[in-house]
Amino acid sequence: MTILRKPGLLISALVLLVTVVAMVAPQLLAPYDPYASVGTARLAPPSLEHLFGTDHLARDVFSRVVYGAQLSLSAAALAVVAGVLIGSIVGLVCGYVGGPVDLVAMRFVDVLIAIPGILLALIVVASLGFGPLSVALGVGLGTAGAFARVMRAQVLRVRGEEYVEAARTLGSRGPAILVRHVLPNAARPIIAMASLELALAILAVSALSFLGFGAQPPAPEWGALVSAGRDFVATAPWLSLLPGAVILAVVLSVNRIARVIGGDR
Repeated sequence: MTILRKPGLLISALVLLVTVVAMVAPQLLAPYDPYASVGTARLAPPSLEHLFGTDHLARDVFSRVVYGAQLSLSAAALAVVAGVLIGSIVGLVCGYVGGPVDLVAMRFVDVLIAIPGILLALIVVASLGFGPLSVALGVGLGTAGAFARVMRAQVLRVRGEEYVEAARTLGSRGPAILVRHVLPNAARPIIAMASLELALAILAVSALSFLGFGAQPPAPEWGALVSAGRDFVATAPWLSLLPGAVILAVVLSVNRIARVIGGDR
């Protein structure tokens, strides 16, 4: 099998498999309650009993990281879905209709792309309030412009194809042509791009949670776990380093798998 001849791809697949299990059934991996103290061993270093050590409240850090996968990755996935939906609809309509609609809408898209994604996400969070949902929507809106650009370019390519002209000749209306012919043939680059954007979304969601805009304590969100360990970097560096290492591993694995989906073997 091809995957067995590529250790990096195999490791990435295993990391994502474990991550999916942590999202769906965290109790299978986490040995302790992520919200409860496991004794009096506060700031205990990593050991066989506590793989990632314990925090200042004697909670098992590994269990908190496992349960945090659901919060972090759900928000990142929602951000990508929001970006894909908003961007694809705008790009689909602009590319197919053209004219003044395309001209005006794409100028708004240009403005959206010009604003740094993290700043746009902060604006959305400040408007809607703190929380994972606001963070996800903010990050998603920050990626929508890029999806709109790609979708518009694909629609401009597809709408001139012979099968689209044939559908018009046979009497198909605009919405039917969009759904049946244009969208399926323009969507593949969007799917590949969405898989790449997922890695960036994980980083963005974690960064916003690190700054305190995401899930609030005691929720074990990955960025919040890294943030909570800042006060103990000198005495208990594992509180920040190990959750940060998990974020890095998942992001790199998602990026590696996304490259395969995009056709880079």
